[in-house]
Order: sequence, then structure tokens, then C-alpha cells
Amino acid sequence: MSRWRLDGQVALISGGSAGIGAAIAAELLGLGADVRLVARDEDALGQTCDELQDAHPEREVLSFAADLADAEQRAEVFDWLDDLDDTLHLLVNNVGGNSVHAAVDYAPEDWRAIFELNVFAAFDLCRRAHPRLAEHPASAIVNVGSVSGATHVRTGAVYGMSKAALHQLTRNLACEWADDGIRVNAVLPWYIRTRRTSTALADPDYYDEVIARTPMGRVGEPEEVASAVAFLCLPASSYVTGECLAVDGGFLRYGF
Repeated sequence: MSRWRLDGQVALISGGSAGIGAAIAAELLGLGADVRLVARDEDALGQTCDELQDAHPEREVLSFAADLADAEQRAEVFDWLDDLDDTLHLLVNNVGGNSVHAAVDYAPEDWRAIFELNVFAAFDLCRRAHPRLAEHPASAIVNVGSVSGATHVRTGAVYGMSKAALHQLTRNLACEWADDGIRVNAVLPWYIRTRRTSTALADPDYYDEVIARTPMGRVGEPEEVASAVAFLCLPASSYVTGECLAVDGGFLRYGF
């Protein structure tokens, strides 16, 4: 059963204050890991941390408020881990953002900001985490990508570009860091029921379009992404690396 447990492991989760990030934290805690949550909204982060700690009193849940689009604040996260004298076994790059425009309407600062948060933050966190992860014989990184990095889904060109770059980062690091005992994988969600998707899904016509393109006929739940992330963190997936696993109800496989 130890292949299906994370006892004694420490996971750093970005974007952990709500939605998919909070669900990932709950899933990993349930499997025995201690978690370190990072997000920009200090109040929401603190509330989520308290709720997770109450639900898992035997585990350690700590949080640090930081805007991961800022390189200096990314460095502060690892100063915090140093102050905690923390080891690190798992990194989940979940933080991300978007601003939807027609391709010709993006201001340079807008598309650069999307790449900073969705790609460069993940790359930087991976690099900073590498020495800690390499201390252990079996550690893992899971990047939360998107089906928009694999096909067109009306999220705007820049978001799709950024997620495609994150998927390629996953493949490259999986090869480069295999000798260090670090597995690197990604999950690619389709529509998941979160606060961020609530506005789009509240439009009944748009919702019907989404469902019509989803073979399973429903929107996903954060916990369903979290369970896929958890599998890629577990020793049970020890021969899986460089994979980009769609969590999409079959969306990417739908023919016409």
C-alpha cells in the first residue's frame, strides 16, 4: 500500500487558495503528505489553510502569500522554505491566469503578463525546487496545463500559447532531470467547475456548447483534476514521466 501513499512527503502547491489548487492540497493531505500553499490573496489563502488543517489535523498545512508573477516574490517563497528548514518531495505548478482578447487587440504588457505567470513562474519554481527535489530518490513535479495548449478552445491565442509552452517544458524537464530522480508530468483540464469558470458556464447557450463537445456530457470537478495530479505524484506512477494527461471527459478525443 505504500505505493499508494505519500506519508512523510512535503508538497509545494502554487495557486493553492481555491479551486483546483485547494482540491489538490486536500487530495495530497489525504494521502499522507504535508503541504505548503502559495497564492496571492493572503486572506483567502489563510482561510483555505485553516480549513484544510481542520480537516487533516494529523498533517501540517502551512501557507505563504506571494504574487508568483513577481520574480522577487518567487525567491521569497524559497527563503520561507529555508526558514522552515523544509525538505521538498513534490512541486505542483497550478497557478495561472488569462485575459481574453482577439490576437490583434493584446497590448504587449498583457500578453507578457500571461506568459510571466503561466510559463516563467513555473519554470522558475522548477529550477529553484530542483536542488531540494534531487535530494530524494523519487520526487515529482506536476504542471497544471490545459487542453487549450493542445487545441483551440476560445481562450485567446496567448493563453493557448502559454499552456503549450508549459506542456513542452514538462517534456523537456522530464528528459533532462530523469537522472536526478525527478519525474515531471502535466495534467490538461477542460472545463472544471470553479469560481474562475462560473461566469462562462452560467451562459446556458455556451454551457450547452461545452457539453455537446464533451463525450462524458458534463463539466469536471476540481477533485477529478486533483486525483489525476495525485496519481502522478504517487510512487505507483514511478515509471511515468514526460506525460501530458488530459482530464477532459474525452474532449480532446471527440471526432466530428
